[in-house]
Amino acid sequence: MQLRARLMKSVTLPSSPASTTLQEIAANSKGIAKLVLKKGKTQLFKDGSPMVYSGAVDRIIGRPPPKSGDVVLVADGTEKPIGWGMYNAVSMFCVRLMQLEEETARDPSCALNMEKLLETRIHGALELRRSLGLPSMDTNAYRLVNSEGDRLSGLIVDVFGNLAVVASSAAWVEKYKSEIESCISRTCDIDLIRWRPSVDILKEEGLDVSDLGEPHPSHSLERVKVLENGIVYAISLEGQKTGFYADQRENRKFISTISEGRKVLDICCYSGGFSLNAARGGAVDVLGVDTSIPALDLAKENIFLNNLDPGRITYLREDATEFMKSAASRHESWDLVILDPPKLAPRKKVLQSASGMYRNLNSLAMQITKRGGLLMACSCSGAMTQSGLFLRILQSAASMAGRKVTVLRQAGAACDHPIDPSYPEGAYLSNVLLRVL
Repeated sequence: MQLRARLMKSVTLPSSPASTTLQEIAANSKGIAKLVLKKGKTQLFKDGSPMVYSGAVDRIIGRPPPKSGDVVLVADGTEKPIGWGMYNAVSMFCVRLMQLEEETARDPSCALNMEKLLETRIHGALELRRSLGLPSMDTNAYRLVNSEGDRLSGLIVDVFGNLAVVASSAAWVEKYKSEIESCISRTCDIDLIRWRPSVDILKEEGLDVSDLGEPHPSHSLERVKVLENGIVYAISLEGQKTGFYADQRENRKFISTISEGRKVLDICCYSGGFSLNAARGGAVDVLGVDTSIPALDLAKENIFLNNLDPGRITYLREDATEFMKSAASRHESWDLVILDPPKLAPRKKVLQSASGMYRNLNSLAMQITKRGGLLMACSCSGAMTQSGLFLRILQSAASMAGRKVTVLRQAGAACDHPIDPSYPEGAYLSNVLLRVL
C-alpha cells in the first residue's frame, strides 16, 4: 500500500486539454455580432436546421450592426453561442448556419473562418464523391457540392469533365466568389469554372444583380459534352439549372434496364436523359415531349452522338398537359411512361396548389399508360417529398383516372446529391415506379 501511494505521487497523469469554446474564440475576434434567438427556437437549430429565419431572432448584440455577408454568432436566450454562420440583413434567411458549438469544440480550426471552412468542406465533398466512384471511366458528370447536403447552404457546384459550374443562391457565396473558385481549382482537376448566379433568388437576398458582372471571356462556353453511364450528352451551359440534371443518374440507368421491347413515352424530357436510356435499353419506340426548343435540339443531337437509330426515337414540342389530353382522347397508350415535371413546389407555402398540379398531371399520365404498364412519377420539389404526400397524391390521381396502381419502386436522387433532412425546402428528388391497372 505504501509502495502504491509513493508510485501514485511520482506519476503525474496528463490532464485533458480544455476544449476551446466558440465564445472564447469570438472574444479574440473583433466585430463579431451575436444574434440571440427567441425562447423556444434554439433546439430547432441544435437539431441541424441550417436556416435561421428573421422571425426566430430576439435581438442582435453588437455595434455597428452586422452587414450582409458578415460572420455572426447565433446564441440561445442566455446569450450562450450555439453556432456561427453567415448573416443577411435583407433575406428572410437571417443566418445560414455553418458550424455548431460542439463542432468548434472538437476542431476549432475553422471557427469563424469562412475561408478555412470552405477549404475543409469542399475537400470533404470531393473525398465523398471519390469514395462513391466519381468521376469514373463511364461518368464524368457529377455534383461536387450540394448546398445544405454538403453544409454549404446556397452553394452548388456541378462538375462536367474539366469544367465546374457554380450555382450561387446566397449573398455570402457572391462575397466569397474568388475564394470559392480558388478552392475548387486547388482541390479538383478543373481547368474552367463557370459562374451561374440564381438571379431571382439573389434579388431576394438583397443583391444588386447588375453588379454580379459578366462571365470571364475565357469561360464563355455555350455547350460541352459529358459522359454518364456510357451515354454522351451535349449540354447547354445556358440551359436550366447548371445545364444537366445529374441527380437522376441512377434512375436514368434503371429505365434502360426495363425498356426492352417496350413503347416508351418521356414527358418533360428536357435534353433526352430518360428517352436516350430507354432507346439504349432496347425500347422499340420512344417519344420525348417538351416545350423547350433548345432542349429538344440538344435531345436530337444526342441521338446522333450515341449512334442511336433515329427511326426509333422521336422528339415533339408540345405542352405536357395538352399532349396527354389529346393522346387520351385518341385512346393512345404506352407501355412505359416517365413524367418528370419541373419543380412545382419551390416553397412549402405553395404545396397545396402544387399538389393539385401533380395530381392532375399524373392522372393524365395514368390514362395513357397501358393497363399493366409502368409509370415513373417524379417530383423534384423538396417540400413535396418531405411532406410525405406524394404517394397519397398518386393514389388520388389513380382514382381520378379510374385506375388502380401498385408501387413497385421508390428512389431518390443519385448518391452524390446528399440531402439535409432538417431543411425541407431543399432539392429532394422522389421517383415512384407504379404498375397501372
